Amino acid sequence: MAQIDTLPPLREVIAAHGLNAKKSLGQNFLLDLNLTSRIARSAGNLEDCTVLEIGPGPGGLTRALLAAGAKKVVAIEKDSRCLPALSEISDHYPGRLDVVEGDALDLDPVELTGGGKVRIAANLPYNVGTQLLLNWITTPEWPPFWSSLTLMFQKEVGERITAKQGSKAYGRLGVLAGWRCKGGILFDISPKAFIPPPKVTSAVVHLEPNPNPLPCDLKALEKVTAAAFGQRRKMLRASLKSLSPEAEDLITQSGLKPTARAEEIDVPGFVELANVFQAAQG
Repeated sequence: MAQIDTLPPLREVIAAHGLNAKKSLGQNFLLDLNLTSRIARSAGNLEDCTVLEIGPGPGGLTRALLAAGAKKVVAIEKDSRCLPALSEISDHYPGRLDVVEGDALDLDPVELTGGGKVRIAANLPYNVGTQLLLNWITTPEWPPFWSSLTLMFQKEVGERITAKQGSKAYGRLGVLAGWRCKGGILFDISPKAFIPPPKVTSAVVHLEPNPNPLPCDLKALEKVTAAAFGQRRKMLRASLKSLSPEAEDLITQSGLKPTARAEEIDVPGFVELANVFQAAQG
């Protein structure tokens, strides 16, 4: 294990503060500082950035981000048991770590980070990771407040985020991420690297905002993809009937086949479909 600072090893920190991971909070602590350092490096140059971290736990990734030169880290932690351990890191890196106790789903990330260049890097809690990602990639303002996302998910979720047309993992999440972002899976992390070991392999995903996504109303795209993939085994003419009785005609106007299924439609196809459906509703 790499020695990135003079703070105690994470196992000692966890033992000293009684930080047994809670399943109810989606916690799995990553102890390997080689891996946390790799994640921090994958986030890019941090020296001129504020890094937003969600769910730091005992602070393994937090330490790696600060050791990698992050100008400022804003860490949101819901579990009050972790605050003393994070306070020790703050003391070690004076003026560079702000710890906010609370639920990231309820807090305004723009307000917390104060503007400027923001990168988000986190080992996201499994139980809220997908919703947080959706919040960040479906923000009404685009380009968004963040310049990159370097996030750890269950590998299955990472594959859904980065999936392309025709793959089994391709779905609503892949369309939304593919429309507004570019990037992919960087590397996998074995369950053995965590305490406690999860039952699944994890994956680190890196995304950057597409500065000029195809013109489309976000809400229309969300509605169309939700309907199409909600009944993914059905043809589009059947799955989209819930949106309009004229679904088959609108699909044809979009340049698509009414007999096609959702996984056969690429991102530009869904964008055109959403635009046609929105125009039909006036």
